Amino acid sequence: MSEILSYTACRQLSQMFLAILFFHTSEYILAMAIHGRSNVTLSSLLVSTHYILAMIFSLAEYVFEIVFFPHLKEYWVISNAGLAMVAIGEVIRKLAILTAGHAFTHLIRIYQQDDHHLITHGIYRFMRHPGYSGFLIWSVGTQIMLCNPISVVAFAVVVWRFFARRIPYEEYFLRRFFEHDYEEYARKAGSGIPFIN
Repeated sequence: MSEILSYTACRQLSQMFLAILFFHTSEYILAMAIHGRSNVTLSSLLVSTHYILAMIFSLAEYVFEIVFFPHLKEYWVISNAGLAMVAIGEVIRKLAILTAGHAFTHLIRIYQQDDHHLITHGIYRFMRHPGYSGFLIWSVGTQIMLCNPISVVAFAVVVWRFFARRIPYEEYFLRRFFEHDYEEYARKAGSGIPFIN
């Protein structure tokens, strides 16, 4: 049980908690800065029941493995690669939010508003959904950082499946709003999520 207080556990778990704290706090602050405090709710923290359960599962896996298989957590090259993925995913997502500005929302818009314009510059030149791409990289990176083999696979599959359903739904409305412009843009830029066009 002393493994829980080891350098490895302290470092990896503190990195995880700081990554989660920074991700959600900065998401909320950016939403307030862009849309105004009165237009932002706690849902902008992006914390759902499924998300909490996933994080509890991740933590349970970590504790089980560090107690019974502590050598699994000592692969620092892998853990540091996960930390790099967390940082890269964070940067991609925040660039997406800042580039899109008022066009970025946490909920899919089903009605076009006057100030809603198609964003195709900045990071959006390279992918249509950089916010989703950044979150996928970030979330899988958190589990690689913890050297959690089961959660790496589970997070990758669950987050990918979520976006595989969400992207076509969102793009249905984007095609209605922007018609030919969106079709042309979609031909030039990939979705940003592997195997989802």
